[in-house]
Amino acid sequence: MCGIAGFIHSDRATARGELEIVARRMADQLRHRGPDDAGVWVDAHQGVALSHRRLAIIDLSPEGHQPMLSADGRFVVVFNGEIYNFQPLRERLVALGHSFRGTSDTEVMLAAFSEWGVESALAQFNGMFAFAVWDQREETLWLARDRMGEKPLYYGFVDRHFIFASELKALRVFPDFKADIDPEAVHLFFRFNYICAPYSIYRGIHKLLPGSVLRWRRGESGKEPRRYWSLAEVAAKARGKSSTLPLDAVVRGLDDLLTDAVKIRMVADVPLGAFLSGGVDSSLLVALMQRQNSVPVRTFSIGFHDERLNEAPHALRVANALGTDHTELYVTEEELLDAAPKMPLIYDEPFADASQIPTYFLSKLARNHVTVSLSGDGPDELFGGYARHVGARRFDIALRKWPNGFASSCGRWANRALRAGKNSIGRAFPSWWNRVHEERIRKLGWLLAKEPSPSLWWGMASLTETPESLLACPQTPTRLLGLLEQERIAQDKLSRLLLSDALFYLPDDILVKLDRASMAVSLEARAPFLDHRVVEFAWQLPPDLKVRANQGKWLLRQLLHRYVPRELVDRPKAGFTVPIGRWMRGRLREWVEESLIESGLRQDGLLRAETIRRIWQGVLNGNDNGAWQMWGILMFQSWVKAQSSRD
Repeated sequence: MCGIAGFIHSDRATARGELEIVARRMADQLRHRGPDDAGVWVDAHQGVALSHRRLAIIDLSPEGHQPMLSADGRFVVVFNGEIYNFQPLRERLVALGHSFRGTSDTEVMLAAFSEWGVESALAQFNGMFAFAVWDQREETLWLARDRMGEKPLYYGFVDRHFIFASELKALRVFPDFKADIDPEAVHLFFRFNYICAPYSIYRGIHKLLPGSVLRWRRGESGKEPRRYWSLAEVAAKARGKSSTLPLDAVVRGLDDLLTDAVKIRMVADVPLGAFLSGGVDSSLLVALMQRQNSVPVRTFSIGFHDERLNEAPHALRVANALGTDHTELYVTEEELLDAAPKMPLIYDEPFADASQIPTYFLSKLARNHVTVSLSGDGPDELFGGYARHVGARRFDIALRKWPNGFASSCGRWANRALRAGKNSIGRAFPSWWNRVHEERIRKLGWLLAKEPSPSLWWGMASLTETPESLLACPQTPTRLLGLLEQERIAQDKLSRLLLSDALFYLPDDILVKLDRASMAVSLEARAPFLDHRVVEFAWQLPPDLKVRANQGKWLLRQLLHRYVPRELVDRPKAGFTVPIGRWMRGRLREWVEESLIESGLRQDGLLRAETIRRIWQGVLNGNDNGAWQMWGILMFQSWVKAQSSRD
């Protein structure tokens, strides 16, 4: 795992030393991503500079140093991530006449570019990655990102200089960088508590979409990234072609795929372990790891002294059943609260998934013992693990029995009930009309709508349906609306939600959280469930193997029960929940109010101070209806303040 940064200067006459200084400054901002080594490569004639920070995982010798040149001298690469199938690729390349100095996957990647070209090689990589490769012969820069978006990559222009990096903090130190906030990205943040790609918080700086490659040559402005792999196309090909194999054969097929996905992600020249919460996903992951290990797998979990939040006992029971070498850490509420102000610095742009805090502590615990940790992220978005997936499946089944037009009528009723609740019931009975009741009725309306606009997911996944009420100058995120049209590829409501969750929520919330929390402590996190072969397999499954009898991830559970006693893992879905409302009324109150000083809000000119004051007063009065919305506001204002202090 590493951090990459670089640029192509618009002036070819720039001195080598000046290019090196800027490139090194950019890389230094990413030291947490790669504390083991650093490097810069410059072509002063072309105005190209590539820089790298290395976290050594495979081939710890100097032969793994980056930037790395291909054996034929044509390609120069800076690479963040892992190519898990590099060993069979290496064997093929040796048979074709290539030789290798070291044992790194980076060297195999370069040989693949030389043999097959960048785009053809990309199609053969199984991995998580973001890389930049400069083709010296064609004077062309290539940027690429892995299929599911595990590794981040930002790019854009400063004046006429093309720049890129793993994190925004590296771009901010580029000379004359303009940190202009994009109002469309702000709209997205307050709708979802994160910012969907291709947006970033800064105007003119973009996130490269998962599964995409960007080819840039001097003088070719306006080039758009293109897909070398598309989840939407995977869903389209699977439409109407669900697997008809017997259940035992399907379970065996999934077992074989996941076993290999785990196996190739256990290759490392450094200590390796796994996160274990005791839920379905992490328990299955660790079971497959232990099955292939002759010694106990290192597993890690964190616990809380508040029994309502504590999953550590579940994790310990699973660890004992599997025979792992388990380590747990109980984190106090005081420690969690002390970490909250650090989050805007770690996440680099507004991000308000409150589970970011315990994820950080879990990563920190694991890093004390290992350098690589496998994570169970991904199955929820592939196999239907969220409440909205279960609800969508129930409606898919029910709507087949309802007469035409009945669902739309019910949807209109739900919308009227929602308005009435907000306008009258909510005022008369605020303790009863809470966020749960409001959200249930709102999402009922979306599920009943025949063709919701812009998409079913847009309504079901939004934390705030009207973010414009918070914004001084709201702007609709037009680029995202076109991408949401992909949802219509899927036929049923469950599949539509799964597709959009995997396209947006997974890469822009779940994987951002995992990447930034783990990289903040120089830990590499790997997610076997996101192997593209597993993803493609999941899309061949009929909906009733994903959600059945009001239970999500049904097929995964059938496989897990072969390894772990049913009674240890069949329990309601939990997660890293934290008592945001109680925190804000208690220990965090001073920090919240410092962040929300009205004069500062008005000076920024981004948010409506009076609306925020009203939400905050409701939280103080004991109504948690707006606590999660308030957390987003707090994270945003804290981020704005942190950026201002850096300037």
